[in-house]
Amino acid sequence: MQQDAFTGAKLLLYVGASLLVIRRDHTPGIPFPGFLDFPGGGREGGEGPEDCVLRETWEEVGLSLDPVQLVWRSPHEPGGGPRSWFFAAHLDDSVVQDVRFGGEGTGWSLMPPDEYLDRGDAIPHFQLMLRRYVATREG
Repeated sequence: MQQDAFTGAKLLLYVGASLLVIRRDHTPGIPFPGFLDFPGGGREGGEGPEDCVLRETWEEVGLSLDPVQLVWRSPHEPGGGPRSWFFAAHLDDSVVQDVRFGGEGTGWSLMPPDEYLDRGDAIPHFQLMLRRYVATREG
């Protein structure tokens, strides 16, 4: 994948039919404190988007994915803002026993995608990206 300018990457991580979500903490200065987040985070050094999202997923929930498990990728470029990347992967529900919370946030849970889309405490542009992904699967 191209090493273009981007700030970070997020993963729509399906575990069985549910999404793995992380509850953000209330660290001063973070956007959307206390909201429902996806695994992922900021770019380090010259890493590419895939490397970023795979590293962050390992750090945050202890799951090591192979790049071939990333079944969808899309840039998110807010009006005039920096580019980020969103990915999706589907894992068998048996991996839930392998999740090891890394401590960024206040905890993790599994949630049906429709519930995430309806929640007032879900990050709005993450809802947008989830809608985009769901539309590609339905179309």
